[in-house]
Amino acid sequence: MQNRYPQKPGIDFILKQAFFYWNKTLIFQLMFSIIFFAIFLTSMFFFAARFGLLEQNQELTEALQQGTNVYFEKLKVLAATENYQMFSYAILATGIFLYPLNLGLFQIFRKMDLNEKIELGDLFVGYNGLNFFKYLGYYIFWIMVYRLTMPTVFLAVLWVCITVFVAPLMFFTDKRIFEAISLNIQALRKYFVEILVCVIVAVIFKYIGFALLFVGGLFTFPFWNAMIYSLYKTIFSEKS
Repeated sequence: MQNRYPQKPGIDFILKQAFFYWNKTLIFQLMFSIIFFAIFLTSMFFFAARFGLLEQNQELTEALQQGTNVYFEKLKVLAATENYQMFSYAILATGIFLYPLNLGLFQIFRKMDLNEKIELGDLFVGYNGLNFFKYLGYYIFWIMVYRLTMPTVFLAVLWVCITVFVAPLMFFTDKRIFEAISLNIQALRKYFVEILVCVIVAVIFKYIGFALLFVGGLFTFPFWNAMIYSLYKTIFSEKS
């Protein structure tokens, strides 16, 4: 597999291409969101009940009625409890388990390019075989670094940009994590503005559906993957 960089693309081309992939696969975007939120919300309510947080939520609601200061003090006390810590770990584990769903959308976009028949089962390609554990290992590593950089905001955004191509490089070219990060950094040096702008647009569009209309968020939530694939396809070329 050989990676090279073609003539520098325009941001408008990358954005149009991303929206094309997203628009042409709306039914699969919807299925992605339904599966993701069905599992995530079921897990959240199950573990909230398991660790007794549903009762605590009622107390938080009452505290909010007394004022924001009372609410945040109550929330701070709750966050320090062992049950809340266990709940947080359980939700984090759920998010990690769901990560390979994103690779299914990459598979669907690639099948579009190859004019191959797309099936619902393509969404679960990231769960096939031992590669499932490889993707889980990468996401555990990614989320640990991301959580450490979140307070700085800038470093969190930089980490996202540094790793935006890691998943498709691992999926399509079977690169190892740090090899993929190295290639990602090389691309970032040459296409920093394009990648940064596209990342910002993708994040905004990803959540705008929930802000404007909750149901619309089910369609926009997976858009991030279309943007990553568009960037990846434009910046990297694959040759056997």
